[in-house]
Amino acid sequence: WVRLEDFPRSLFAIQWILLIGMLGGPRFVHRILKDRRAPSLSLDGRDDRIPVLLAGAGDEAELFIRSLAASERAEYRVVGLLSERANRVGQFIRGIEVIGTVGDLAKAAARFEGTPDQPRRVVLTRSNMDGEVVRGLLADAERLGLNLARLPRMTDFKDGLTDKVALRPVAVEDLLGRPQTPLDRDAMAALVKGRRVLVTGAGGSIGAELARQICQLAPAAVVLLDLSEFALYEIDQELSRAYPEITRIPVMADVRDAGQITRVFAEHAPELVFHAAARKHVPLVEDNKAEGLDTNALGTFCVARAARAAGTLAMVMISTDKAVNPTSVMGVSKRLAEIVCQAMDVEGRGTGGTRYITVRFGNVLGSTGSVVPLFERQLAAGGPLTVTDPKMTRYFMTIREAVELVLSASALGVKSDADGRIFVLDMGKPVKIVDLARQMIRLAGLVPDEDVKIEFTGIRPGEKIHEVLVPKDEARHTWEFEDFYVIRPSHHMWAEDDKVLYEGSAGTPVDPTFEYSSDGNDTVLDIDAIRSMVSV
Repeated sequence: WVRLEDFPRSLFAIQWILLIGMLGGPRFVHRILKDRRAPSLSLDGRDDRIPVLLAGAGDEAELFIRSLAASERAEYRVVGLLSERANRVGQFIRGIEVIGTVGDLAKAAARFEGTPDQPRRVVLTRSNMDGEVVRGLLADAERLGLNLARLPRMTDFKDGLTDKVALRPVAVEDLLGRPQTPLDRDAMAALVKGRRVLVTGAGGSIGAELARQICQLAPAAVVLLDLSEFALYEIDQELSRAYPEITRIPVMADVRDAGQITRVFAEHAPELVFHAAARKHVPLVEDNKAEGLDTNALGTFCVARAARAAGTLAMVMISTDKAVNPTSVMGVSKRLAEIVCQAMDVEGRGTGGTRYITVRFGNVLGSTGSVVPLFERQLAAGGPLTVTDPKMTRYFMTIREAVELVLSASALGVKSDADGRIFVLDMGKPVKIVDLARQMIRLAGLVPDEDVKIEFTGIRPGEKIHEVLVPKDEARHTWEFEDFYVIRPSHHMWAEDDKVLYEGSAGTPVDPTFEYSSDGNDTVLDIDAIRSMVSV
């Protein structure tokens, strides 16, 4: 009303500055005092914290440095950073210089040699750092006498960022030749939620992890099927504690018994089936050929027929890279299982019936019968570690990653057109088994060939030096989905007008023969004939 003639206009600017100073100042001072604590000193005045180098100059490194600064009794002090990108060299994170790239570990260590800052440990700050980089750091650290550790993942912090950060040893999973692949969990949840799910082989490594992850996705019920009483009891008890709200139905049954499997499907009416039951150990199956063929090929046939008869939405069959150009009975049996699912998927084209999805991947770290638990037992016994051949390579993935692949492929396969496709994860580069053995010895703090010997035992029956995921005659594949190869069946494999797998009724399978060719020449494989031949 009076134009505020006696009111100083500068008040607004002055008040804004004063408010910021008075409200923010005490907080800034508190934060500076809290985050810039004096270093932990011993009685003689020396800094007794362990000097470390950080491999990785991202958010995780900044979080670790800040956590150390906020801790009254920090065990470590960061003397330098190694970046994965050269353009960060020379920059600073909270006063710590990026002194080189991850390939410059030797130069970085030499820079501090003879000083109190000489590093005693290298810490990986990124959980998904490339496996090739990790293996190189492990080798360099061993030569320099440094320990290699990693930060816990961000999800491991439970009570805030100022908690004591405990470094963890580098796990075998960190040595994979690629980052672990994150897949579409929303699509998985949409597939499983509210549906009745059956898992065969639920007591095995893959089957048990499938059951765990399926329970996380809120199914209506989970039917756990396994032939082993103890394995079935173990997984049922585990799930009852972790997911008491999920309906669980443990079923002891043999996938090779067509009548029994048909009754199980008729009684429980599963909408989704994950077929993980199989004989997987190559040398053992080579010595027990009929058992391997019965379980892997005919067992898959029985489950696939029962799924169709029960009106199941989809069946997912778990295969292996050993089915590619198979040289073992296990590989042949799994290839026959693939053909069963591919043929039945193609036969059901356009009818809206059961979808059959095949998922193929390589070796799984930590599964029963895999090389990693064997090496761990041999290390615990003091060695030696046994490797069949110095040139042998394999593709590796984690159990979690394998199961997420199965679930993600299921979601993709159900939405796609029926054509018998096989889903294969891009697993990066194969890993030499002898290199894996040496790295596991180093992770145990020992020196390969000195503290622990490596013995070469020779290739066992049925084994190959190198495995492949996609053979030449199945080269018709595309990158339709990120992180997947999608392999379509070769046309010469099918006689689409003939029902080669089963009679039109839901009765007992008749003359289970399959048309298959790996060299362009059609060959008819009769399972009963194979059984009679290999049982001699």
